[in-house]
Amino acid sequence: MKNLLLILLLGIQTFGYSQKVKNSQPVRVGVVGLVHGHVHWILNNEKKSNIEIVGIVEPNKELAKRLTKQYGLSMDIVFDSIEEMVKETQPEAVNAFNSTFDHLETVKFCAPRGIHVMVEKPLAVSWEHAQEMIALAKKHNIHLLTNYETTWYGSNQKAYDLIHNENAIGPMRKLTFHTGHFGPKEIGCDEEFLEWLTDPKLNGGGALMDFGCYGANISTWLMKGETPISVTCTVQQMKPEVYPKVEDDATIILTYPSTEVVIQASWNWPHHVKDMEIFGTNGYIKCLNGSDMMIMTNEKIGPSPVKASSREPGFDDPFALFKKVVHEGYEIEEYGLSSLENAEMVSKILNAAKKSSEQGKTIYWEELYP
Repeated sequence: MKNLLLILLLGIQTFGYSQKVKNSQPVRVGVVGLVHGHVHWILNNEKKSNIEIVGIVEPNKELAKRLTKQYGLSMDIVFDSIEEMVKETQPEAVNAFNSTFDHLETVKFCAPRGIHVMVEKPLAVSWEHAQEMIALAKKHNIHLLTNYETTWYGSNQKAYDLIHNENAIGPMRKLTFHTGHFGPKEIGCDEEFLEWLTDPKLNGGGALMDFGCYGANISTWLMKGETPISVTCTVQQMKPEVYPKVEDDATIILTYPSTEVVIQASWNWPHHVKDMEIFGTNGYIKCLNGSDMMIMTNEKIGPSPVKASSREPGFDDPFALFKKVVHEGYEIEEYGLSSLENAEMVSKILNAAKKSSEQGKTIYWEELYP
């Protein structure tokens, strides 16, 4: 009996030690695709300790040589296919920086093999793709995260806390998002990025998908997963000579029982912008960027400028969060910014928005998703 207890005790101690060692080690990740402009984020992340890039999938060798040289990586870890990369390097997880259309194939390959996946926003090119990806992730019990740049803004987190933890402005009545820039070609995106970003099949659209997803993501989080009553969307081609295949401007209106959300996504802004305005019954919060805010809780007192703190370590970077999820068993809250539930809602909103713009009418949620 004593020997049995000793064996059990040693087993528990060994497991605890192994878990600590695992938690201290970086996540072994494969990078699937280098054609997304956000890939610089992960390639530059090698300076940190939360991930180790063990393999890269990129058949375009000129692109691979350019980026591996820029970031001091070896071409020895570059493969033509995900099959080759996984066989040779055995990653625990992959980060997808391919086209949004190719997210589905990435999950189709990884999920049955127990490989966790993080994709760049949005989750999928269409609602049909999203449904298949979600089903695969659940069936094979893998983590499937979606990364948005705005997730790591300290200002957005402070706004959430002021609304839900401090009731600083009363119930939300109107949320307005301005997202975008001059246009991907105008700001100098690489040709490899432009090739799929401006393709209606590979990106699912233009500015609507590229920037409409941010407001859908954050509003779903702020609304704690509440579904809208209706979705109305208009799109325009202000620069058909530059973007002949896709819209370069979109406005989405989400109507809730007591709240309205307006998402203005465009490749026609005169500046880079990702801001948010939240109006409550007795005040407002304006997030001007990742840290600068204007807050008014009483009109007689007026607004005050506030500088939001950075998000805490582990929640201030997509790859740090990925490590917490994969190695430490951290569970993202339901409808959290990187969660699968939120990504599913965003796909539904974008799907309804596209149908609204195509049909020229308001789409009612219960009719589209009975």
